[in-house]
Amino acid sequence: MVQFSGVDYFNTESLLSAEERLVRDTVRDFVSDEVIPIIEKHYREGTFPSHLVKKMGELGFLGPTLPAKYGCAELNNVAYGLIMQELERGDSSIRSFASVQSGLVMYPIYTFGSDKQKDYWLPRLAKGEAIGCFGLTEPDYGSNPGGMITRAEKKGNKYVLNGAKMWITNGTIADVAVVWAKLDGEIKGFLVEKGTPGFTAPEMKGKHSLRASVTSELVFQDCETPEENILPKSGGLKSPLMCLDQARYGIAWGAIGSAMACYNAALNYAKSRIQFDKPIAAFQITQEKLVFMLNEITKGQLLNLQLGRLKDQNKQKFTQVSLAKRNNVHFALEIARLARTILGANGILDEYPIMRHMANLESVYTYEGTHDIHTLIIGSDITGFQAFN
Repeated sequence: MVQFSGVDYFNTESLLSAEERLVRDTVRDFVSDEVIPIIEKHYREGTFPSHLVKKMGELGFLGPTLPAKYGCAELNNVAYGLIMQELERGDSSIRSFASVQSGLVMYPIYTFGSDKQKDYWLPRLAKGEAIGCFGLTEPDYGSNPGGMITRAEKKGNKYVLNGAKMWITNGTIADVAVVWAKLDGEIKGFLVEKGTPGFTAPEMKGKHSLRASVTSELVFQDCETPEENILPKSGGLKSPLMCLDQARYGIAWGAIGSAMACYNAALNYAKSRIQFDKPIAAFQITQEKLVFMLNEITKGQLLNLQLGRLKDQNKQKFTQVSLAKRNNVHFALEIARLARTILGANGILDEYPIMRHMANLESVYTYEGTHDIHTLIIGSDITGFQAFN
């Protein structure tokens, strides 16, 4: 496998620390050696490459910003972003797995959990010995999660959950689900373990996107979970939204990984594809497309890097995360579509990664907050007017 040299027109490499570059290169090599050779087969067959989970754990890709005492790498947020970028260069499904495990499972356990919950779950999740999922979205409540109908009721020393969640990454294979439900009208987080009576997680089939990712429903029918499994520090819609902010940050970086993969494939193809006695890279229209791709990748890289630095200083705003997610996914999808046109008919073949990335990005465009919802989040911030209602 030819190693990927990256896309870096503005020398953002010079803005990274030695540790950040080492982390990026480690993930880059992992993706080139372990992901790219097998991902098309998994995508075609609709299967998740689960054998990669423990390898990602061993390399420190899971929960990498959390403390070392839990077996985590204790990296900064820029390094975390670079991990997400390189994983998504392989496939959105791989980044989605790591993003959910890190930002939507380990983060809420660390932030809202008890010491006992943290000591038990975080080391196992960090090593990839356990898999988690995040249950917020419901069949009838996606962009409006506060309207959820899943309920928890206290009965003795247990909580009884009833309801359903949908579009849950990792759900069927998860050992533990971080589930959000209304308890006496307030949203609280609960840890529901695999095999709990009344809890099922059927896999959703028939996807044309994220085919190498496990997507599931979570169904709770008089599901009893011990009172010690409530996340004691959680409370209100703000808690799950804090988790989503972590995931959206990783998506902003990951989208640039997909964009780089498409740009790189299109550039190499354009240089070698001969038409009218010269490479199509010599034609103005092709060059215009390639320049557009590079232009947007470069802007996205600079956006991500500044956002990461702000996050490491605890100065980032959730609206800034929304802007980065919205911008980078939008342009990554545009880049994938343009790359496909450069490859012509060959662009639809799985010999090249473009059509797979394009289909994946159609999901990334709408999950963890749709493009339109992020528009309204930013619009509200800059105008002072709430447009959701």
